[in-house]
Amino acid sequence: MRAFVFPGQGAQSIGMGKDLADSYPAAAAVFEEVNDALGEDLSALIWGGDLEELTLTRNAQPALMATSLAAIRALEAEGVTMEGVSFVAGHSLGEYSALAAAGALSVADTARLLRMRGTAMQEAVPVGVGAMAAVLGLDFEAVAEVAAEAAEGDVCAAANDNDPGQVVVSGHKDAVERAIEIAKARGAKRAILLPVSAPFHCSLMAPAADLMAEALAKVDIAAPSVPLVANVLAQDVSDPAQIQTLLVEQVTGSVRWRESVAFMAAKGVTDFYEIGAGKALSGMIKRVDRALKTQAVGAPSDVMAAAESLR
Repeated sequence: MRAFVFPGQGAQSIGMGKDLADSYPAAAAVFEEVNDALGEDLSALIWGGDLEELTLTRNAQPALMATSLAAIRALEAEGVTMEGVSFVAGHSLGEYSALAAAGALSVADTARLLRMRGTAMQEAVPVGVGAMAAVLGLDFEAVAEVAAEAAEGDVCAAANDNDPGQVVVSGHKDAVERAIEIAKARGAKRAILLPVSAPFHCSLMAPAADLMAEALAKVDIAAPSVPLVANVLAQDVSDPAQIQTLLVEQVTGSVRWRESVAFMAAKGVTDFYEIGAGKALSGMIKRVDRALKTQAVGAPSDVMAAAESLR
């Protein structure tokens, strides 16, 4: 069994998707569609702009989705359909890419939602007030205990359960810095602040969740052609109303990636295709279960290799 998985923030790079657009007209059309939906030339920033500007949450989120969907259109041009895929899943913003790939959201609506989501998440907390940190070498339960101890009246939560040895904490900067020290004292191999502009996936994002609830209520969500393994449940869902609710909860909720991978593996998935930029998810998947096979699909040569195994 196979699953398509879609990367989240941090995978962005200047030039991503350019070779797909040059090689496949259908891939190029995705970038044009995103440009039109946003009323700006986002592809110019993606392919030849400044990395710092691309990394801004409001830009990175639609840009990464566009790259993932360009890869999907390239696969389709090589005769690959979603028919042989058992599940789709995405890491944080990648959940939107997954839904677009499975036909639950249009590319244009997804681009606009992600622009709004990125802006809302950025503006929910003043710069410098919040922070995120990666803790390596402790499991989720241990890091959740660290976060609870570090809070001291502030917000501090285990936000991303990425794999058995990588958990991200999020919240007020002072609390996150306390969590780093506590984690080190409890045997973490490393605990480091992440270069992010806001404390994602914790209760400080509540204003952004409210805005997304309003925005998602105005968008048509169809039943996905392939079940989505949702971040906040680590289980598969197909009901559009439930998906809408979960996308709102996802803004403040934990990304349960380790459990999501384990869920798909338990259902029989052996092959994971990482669709879009980078290979971060492939690394996480391998650390969840070394027996699982991963394949990155972000360049034309990747598309050809994946198409061979997917046809």
